[in-house]
Amino acid sequence: GVVEANIHPASDWLSLVDITTILYEEAAACGLGTEKYTLDGRTVSTGGGSHLTIGGVTTNDSPLLRRPDLLQSLITYWQHHPSLSYLFSGEFVGPTSQSPRVDEARHESLYELEIAFHQLENVKNPPPWLIDRLLRDLLIDVTGNTHRAAFCIDKLYPVATPKTQLGLLEFRSFSMAPHPQMSLVLGLLVRTLVARFWQQPYRHNFIRWGSTLHDRFLLPHYIEADFQSVITDLREAGYKIKLEWFQPFFAFRFPIYGEIVCDGVKLEIRHAIEPWHVLGEEAIGIGTARYVDSSMDRAQVRLSGSGLGHYTVTCNGHPLPLQPTGIAGEYVAGVRYRARKFAYQLHPAIAPHVPLQFDIVDVRTKRSIGGCSLYATDPTGTYWTTLPINGHEANSRMVSRFVKNTHTPGEIDISPLPPNPDYPLNLDLRRFITS
Repeated sequence: GVVEANIHPASDWLSLVDITTILYEEAAACGLGTEKYTLDGRTVSTGGGSHLTIGGVTTNDSPLLRRPDLLQSLITYWQHHPSLSYLFSGEFVGPTSQSPRVDEARHESLYELEIAFHQLENVKNPPPWLIDRLLRDLLIDVTGNTHRAAFCIDKLYPVATPKTQLGLLEFRSFSMAPHPQMSLVLGLLVRTLVARFWQQPYRHNFIRWGSTLHDRFLLPHYIEADFQSVITDLREAGYKIKLEWFQPFFAFRFPIYGEIVCDGVKLEIRHAIEPWHVLGEEAIGIGTARYVDSSMDRAQVRLSGSGLGHYTVTCNGHPLPLQPTGIAGEYVAGVRYRARKFAYQLHPAIAPHVPLQFDIVDVRTKRSIGGCSLYATDPTGTYWTTLPINGHEANSRMVSRFVKNTHTPGEIDISPLPPNPDYPLNLDLRRFITS
């Protein structure tokens, strides 16, 4: 279970440090943790949110109502930088999650939001009720829920409920940080962005990411590159924030499964993000239920070294769509695969693809020079039915799932696959029929 603690607001940085530090200390004293473990051994957030709320001492003092362009800037900047949505989130992301991006919920929302922003810009000192009415029906999830959204304004100035006209904005895409300093640096990031846009509003049209959003920005490499541009932007604006302060988030969100080195070529396999879909209603007893299809996972493959023109990488016999990262001798690609099988899931006829067999293939001989395997369960065949009791057991499980020194014997077909027009950076193993 999850215990929710609503803490009092901080009016300055030192107060935020004290409140956050005491909260984590008291939680630990009660035997409460800030992280949990999956069956396969990954360490993840508890499942509860660490939603950050900003506002003023009074409703009328709220910077979001005094300067609605601040809210406009934050929404636009988040839409331009998907790393802000995915680096600090929990396991469940996407249009049916608890905090969907505005461009994940309904595709027409961007067009409608641009019209709403144009109205805000052309009304001098817009009254609070107008801000609510212009945005509340667009900052929602696919069902129209105003609370389940990355930017939640249901306590900003809702016309129908005066008691909750508090001038507040809630950032809902932040999951529980495992350490108080990680929570604090996240608060520092938001404070810095607010200061930046108070001085210089961020007014641009939205980017129509389309399927690029879930193709590119769910892979660790592209999330880090995008977040680096956020840090660079803030530093150029005079804020001395550093990328290394956020490295623990990358290590926590995207753990490395393992790596191998063959003939000076390094192959690294790292966890990536896979959106899980909420399925249709099912009749359960006298009621109904909606299941989440969590059978899918995604991994990032990074190939680096010299002489890479002679090598490629295959997964279960299929060549990966490796793309250069901009760093000499380095390429990345994603692999989407079914890791588990459930009674309720999309595409029930598709069996799990694990173990994944990765091979570094010499294109001249079409033979593997070395490889590795990634399992979803214990390679010995043991099926884990209970969660790890501590971090040591969790790490042991995750390490055991990666097996070095495996390779595919014989000649390997490395003929290029037909390009995937929707997800060109990822190899989706569901698209291939296996016997």
